[in-house]
Amino acid sequence: MSKPKPQILKGFRDFLPRQMLLRQRVLGIIRDVFEKHGFEPIETPTIEYLEILTGKAGENEKLMYQFEDQGERAVGLRYDLTVPLARFVAMHQNDLVMPFKRYHIAPVWRADKPQRGRFREFWQCDADIVGSASMLADAEAIAVMAEALAAIGLVNAEILINHRALLQSLGHLAGMRDEQAGTLFRSIDKLDKIGPGAVTRELIETGVSEDAASRVLELISASGSADELLDQAGRDLAGVTGAEKPLRDLRELMDYLVDLGVPENAYRLDFSLARGLDYYTGPVFEAVVKEPKIGSVGGAGRYDGLVGTFLGRDIPATGMSLGIERILEVIQQFDLLESPPSVAQAFMVSLPKTLADAGHLARELREQGLRVDLSVLSNRSLGEQLKYADRRGIPLAIIPGEDEIARGKVSIKDLKTGEQVECDLTVLAEELRRLLNGPVETTPVAGDSMGQAG
Repeated sequence: MSKPKPQILKGFRDFLPRQMLLRQRVLGIIRDVFEKHGFEPIETPTIEYLEILTGKAGENEKLMYQFEDQGERAVGLRYDLTVPLARFVAMHQNDLVMPFKRYHIAPVWRADKPQRGRFREFWQCDADIVGSASMLADAEAIAVMAEALAAIGLVNAEILINHRALLQSLGHLAGMRDEQAGTLFRSIDKLDKIGPGAVTRELIETGVSEDAASRVLELISASGSADELLDQAGRDLAGVTGAEKPLRDLRELMDYLVDLGVPENAYRLDFSLARGLDYYTGPVFEAVVKEPKIGSVGGAGRYDGLVGTFLGRDIPATGMSLGIERILEVIQQFDLLESPPSVAQAFMVSLPKTLADAGHLARELREQGLRVDLSVLSNRSLGEQLKYADRRGIPLAIIPGEDEIARGKVSIKDLKTGEQVECDLTVLAEELRRLLNGPVETTPVAGDSMGQAG
């Protein structure tokens, strides 16, 4: 039997320890922001019944991994974390206190064409509020998104805001029927990619008059402050069916963002934003990074009807989602966050005559909150062990030499600078913490036979 070739599916990845350390740091920062705002963690299965996932997400459903399991059940891998949340709320409604604020950080799967920042298995970081129809809930979702992006160093990210019902009103302005709205959304969503001329031609090809298409393009391309844009939209959409409420919602939302102290440069009203998922019903948002030109790093919006597809009655809901893969690409390209090369803060050298002392010290330091890697290379020389620890990126090495231990001391070596100090065992933890937070101050190691090794 031939050996299997070690390979992975296209669009899937392995992560080396250093990559995982950065991912974990970013996820930890985002998790802390969610919890600061009072969002509670949940988890849902990676696989759902196919009927749970279908009929709710439009184009994204074409990318869903679906199959028949061994029990001949039609199932699918979740393609986002929002549809499973709707099912979760419907099943556990009697156990939840409304409004329910939840966060969920987990992988999802889409059989998309792999490209820069886009993979078939990727992680999303979602925070949602279920049970509140107030625009304050939408403002809170945007505030959380802005705070999370700033916390991980994406200070140049901008959150674009629009309203799904306002886009519907644009369709009415263009003379389109409600069932044609999807065509309008898809055309507007391409504005940045194909330009206003191509969007206008697409609209005309669907039966929109040239004059109406021009009016729609003029409105969605307008620039100015939120008040100026809303005033202009109010004039252009006067008398158009359904326009009054989304304009009122957006004014209220913008006022709440000011009240919540969200920085003015963190968000902007943009009438060309047309998030693709079919379940959005109100304000929609999308976070974009322009440099590097990687596009969207997060989004979401209000979806008041989604939970109702399982309950038969609507429950208001809104939220936000960050895509960790594109975010990490920006962080790595611009070195926005430092990440330690190793989880270990110190490496405990193993020497045959002091192995028991090394094991005892390592355990004691761990109990005091330090991360100490006890060497399993006791059959190797001191120099080889130090070289191994340095290759691992561990910053400090503890050397329990026989002479030092007899005097109640050990040596600590900074593996980056090569500087070495001697330390009393009674203050070892404190000294390690000091050295981890600053440069080593060199102290001569008199009479130490191991002082220059490694």
